[in-house]
Amino acid sequence: MILVTLGTQDKEFTRVLKEIDRLIEKKVICEEVIVQAGYTKYESKNMKIFDYVSKKELEEYMDKASFIITHCGVGSIFDCLKKNKKIIAVARLSKYKEHNNDHQLELLEEFSKENFIIPVVEMDEMESAIKKVKTFKPAMYKSNNLNMVNLVDNYIDNNEASGLVKILNKYREVIMYLIFGVLTTLVSVATRIVLFNTLFSASRALDVQIATIISNIVGIAFAYFTNRKYVFESTNKNKLKEMVSFVGGRMSTLLMDMLIMFIGVTLLKGNENIITLISQVLVIVANYLISKLFVFKKR
Repeated sequence: MILVTLGTQDKEFTRVLKEIDRLIEKKVICEEVIVQAGYTKYESKNMKIFDYVSKKELEEYMDKASFIITHCGVGSIFDCLKKNKKIIAVARLSKYKEHNNDHQLELLEEFSKENFIIPVVEMDEMESAIKKVKTFKPAMYKSNNLNMVNLVDNYIDNNEASGLVKILNKYREVIMYLIFGVLTTLVSVATRIVLFNTLFSASRALDVQIATIISNIVGIAFAYFTNRKYVFESTNKNKLKEMVSFVGGRMSTLLMDMLIMFIGVTLLKGNENIITLISQVLVIVANYLISKLFVFKKR
């Protein structure tokens, strides 16, 4: 049995699983493959894939594995080394949006120098790495190995020194959504205020609803392109289906917005600007959940 572990990094590492799938189909890999995929969403008839398993289960899989394929994370590598396993380590690369930087290349190089792993950077190296693993004799890991201690110390120091950066990276999606959510709100609110002060009157129920519809259309167009490109970084090739799904989600929150405006402005005679802001806050939250869970859901 071969164990593949992709860690808990909050970015997908799909190219590894695609290549392993290809090598199974090619009969280069003939053993059962168990995958702890973490954030990576991938479906395959050739592998048994779990998002996460308990630490105990993961250790049991490690014990049974003939060798392990893992991303080049410090924790993952050391867990495998402690069990004296043969390891193929693959670096997450920023150019594929698998990480925010390329520090795993440095880790890969250092672990490789110590002969603890078989390194893989690009997927065309995976097949030869798997063929090599049969005769690979890794160096015996000792916990007091000076080079490894220094490497890990430097890694921890560098990352702790940029704690704010780590927080920003971890919550990048939410932060970016909030930024563009605010911008979308400003675009929508500005459109609505202009309409109320030019073409429509807040004292007429029909005008309120028409202004609400127009401002939402403008906001939806702005939100789709910014969410796709900057927030969820979608790579879905079926843009039409994605756009329809996005618009469908926004239409549902448009109905919610219209209901809030009807109750707040028309029935309760509240200030149209204040009710607009309250409505938009609720709409932002609802739109994020719809986009995250349905529209731009990682495949």
